[in-house]
Amino acid sequence: MPSTHQKALEINLEKSWYGTFAEIGAGQETARWFFRVGGAAGTVAEAISAYDKAVSDLRYGATPRFVTRKRLRAMLAQEWDKLVEKLGPQRGDHTSFFVFANTVAQRSWSRHDDGHGWVGVRFQTAPGAEPSDVIIHAFCRDGETVREQEALGVLGVNLLWAALRHHAEPARIIQELLDDLSRDRIEVDVIDFRGPAFAGVDNRLMALQLVEQERTDAALFTAAGEVVQPADVLYKRPVVVERGQFRPITRLTHDILHRGVEALKALPDVAGEEPLVVLEMTLRDLTVAEQIDHEDFLSRADALGALGHHVLISRFAPYYALSQYLAHYTNRPIGLAMGIPTLEQLADARFYQDLRGGLIESAGRLFTNQVRAFVYPRRDAGSGRVTGLADFALTGPAQHLLAYLVETGQLVATAPSDPALLDIDQDAVCQLIGTRDARWEAQVPAAAAAVIRDRGLFCKRACPPGVVSVP
Repeated sequence: MPSTHQKALEINLEKSWYGTFAEIGAGQETARWFFRVGGAAGTVAEAISAYDKAVSDLRYGATPRFVTRKRLRAMLAQEWDKLVEKLGPQRGDHTSFFVFANTVAQRSWSRHDDGHGWVGVRFQTAPGAEPSDVIIHAFCRDGETVREQEALGVLGVNLLWAALRHHAEPARIIQELLDDLSRDRIEVDVIDFRGPAFAGVDNRLMALQLVEQERTDAALFTAAGEVVQPADVLYKRPVVVERGQFRPITRLTHDILHRGVEALKALPDVAGEEPLVVLEMTLRDLTVAEQIDHEDFLSRADALGALGHHVLISRFAPYYALSQYLAHYTNRPIGLAMGIPTLEQLADARFYQDLRGGLIESAGRLFTNQVRAFVYPRRDAGSGRVTGLADFALTGPAQHLLAYLVETGQLVATAPSDPALLDIDQDAVCQLIGTRDARWEAQVPAAAAAVIRDRGLFCKRACPPGVVSVP
């Protein structure tokens, strides 16, 4: 692994690379590396530094917020057009141009939050080629302004070097973002590949790579497949989230979600406002035989996207980690849509042996920031008995915690839209799809079923025997 110094010097010494550095706000760190290592005259066409928002507004156009993806895209587009217009006639036939840009807000005496920013590069893979983009969003976790600045400079060099050197391997670009850094210093929660260099790249798969490679704990993408910064979509929004395998989503799991949405909208402090709906899959839900099947993941994402919902990929094992993640981005009510089997797991003290407060501490962490769990009933396949929240019981002292959560409205019972939905089994549906048995279509939401049928999803690998699906 070359050092940051070596990467910057290598770019400077490569005669075919030439470009502009534009850094606004607190991100004044990347260009300095290229001047410091020597040979910058062969690489840097121009270095632009704008700290004042009014100055950057004059150059790139006014935006409501300083640090946004929109502002970064405007920077890349404008600097690219100027670079090609000025230097294209002179050296366009033998130069691969690039523009590096960032817009950053850092910790300061008046701003005590962690620094964060949008960082991107637009580049040609060969002289005269159409440009491609790599854009990331990053958090600075150092807690000290000087160290945050240092980390941003290293991150910028890593991104530019990886894009120019390894654009044919997008997963390697992600891998090299934190060279000479660590997750304690930088978290990258969004990455966006665009342009001819990445014609076959699916950004949903890249979001999964961010989580797999531990560049972040969670990545969020829309139904259209755009990877988004959580604050941009969750801020001041009520949220309903459902965790599951979704292989595939069934009418039962969809009804659990739907009834949770209805329950949240009925709360006085939501007053009919439409919640943001998020479907979460953890790496554990995606792992089979210690590996993640990327094609299978995209099949699930396609089916969920047909329903128009956001998808969250996470490393969160306990539910309270998911709850705390959402509460970090919104101060509005949060609903966890779940079934009785999930509630049983939540009440199992064996899962909280790493917490000093055990089950009580886990409940305290889970039910923060107006979090409520909307609990859907279960029908026992053998006896036909239906168990809902009112019938659910625990033994020992835990029963008092259960009663308290029900009494305070943090555990809320929901009912199925149709009792027949309780007979749907996700694994059985998956097996029917694998054997081309058309009976599965009646057990999957129509929009998702159409995508599964038309694209032949879930047909290459049947559900492994013995897998237990918990809605």
